[in-house]
Amino acid sequence: MSYKVDFKNVSTVGFETSPVADALAGLRANEARYYWNKYKHEFVTVPVSDAPETLAWIEKVLAERQMTFPYKALEVSSFEVDGIKMAYVFYENGLVVNVMYTIEEGGKRAVGFKLSDGMDIPVEFEGKFKFARQKSKLAGTIRGSFFVIKGKY
Repeated sequence: MSYKVDFKNVSTVGFETSPVADALAGLRANEARYYWNKYKHEFVTVPVSDAPETLAWIEKVLAERQMTFPYKALEVSSFEVDGIKMAYVFYENGLVVNVMYTIEEGGKRAVGFKLSDGMDIPVEFEGKFKFARQKSKLAGTIRGSFFVIKGKY
């Protein structure tokens, strides 16, 4: 069942099992607000079981850096806006991974990582990535990092 993310009334729907459910829901709402303000695009998520191909594509891109995560994936989102394919996965521990892949050759292509407020930096990132901090009314403090995609997907 799909969930249209409401960034005015933040809900933990779909994240009830997460130890950082409120922060993860705030982070999801923060993303929804961004896409609405920039593109007038409604951010919709679905349970991973409804779109396993989205998670598989994200995992394929992550394999470029030999990155795999043992965390339970709760929701995914996949859409195209302004010539950019976007895909998200929200993990139970509070990690959010997104892939931004410009369809046109030579465009920007990157994988972003965001950590929900209250979660520790996962061991997979230690010594590999530096995280910038950003304040959000919806999500508290967001820590984020990224890497540029080199392959074609």
